[in-house]
Amino acid sequence: MHYITVFCGASTGWRRVHLEAATAFATTLARAGLGLVYGGASTGLMGAIADTALAAGAPVIGIIPQSLVRHEVAHRGLTELHIVESMHERKAMMADLGDAFVALPGGFGTADEFFEALTWSQLGLHTKPCAMLDTDGFYTPLLHFLRTAVDEGFVQGRYLDNLIVARDAEELLPRLASHVALPGLFHQEPHAATARAA
Repeated sequence: MHYITVFCGASTGWRRVHLEAATAFATTLARAGLGLVYGGASTGLMGAIADTALAAGAPVIGIIPQSLVRHEVAHRGLTELHIVESMHERKAMMADLGDAFVALPGGFGTADEFFEALTWSQLGLHTKPCAMLDTDGFYTPLLHFLRTAVDEGFVQGRYLDNLIVARDAEELLPRLASHVALPGLFHQEPHAATARAA
């Protein structure tokens, strides 16, 4: 792995624990020799992880749509800043540039971006690990929903079990490195006769 794509809030939330966990994650990422790909903002947890990673010597790539440059205040001190035309282009570039996906605390945008990456993994469109940094139980209710989706037959349990959930970066990063991807939902093993002929 070289770059980790991180999804997180453009605000810091009300509790300082989220900011502290985000900056600790960025520091640990930099110490591991990894770079950061994120949404390009200078505000909230997004700005905090970028500033912390840069200060620790890590390369940081930001991708932000033109429509959010002013609202999220694009970070002008990054290693690379890509200003794109749409959210779709932003997500596609973030997906392409990162070797793994990590969700830190955030809101609708964080959930949207992360679940798209998680869905693509389930479909076999990529084999990159997906992880949640469950700071102080932030994602526990969402994980309960996902377990309910498994119990109700809407998600196969193996895909939920393959989602990495960790309390801190020291636990999370080694699990990203050792992750084993599952075959996508529509992956088909070669027919026995075809396999023998090959």
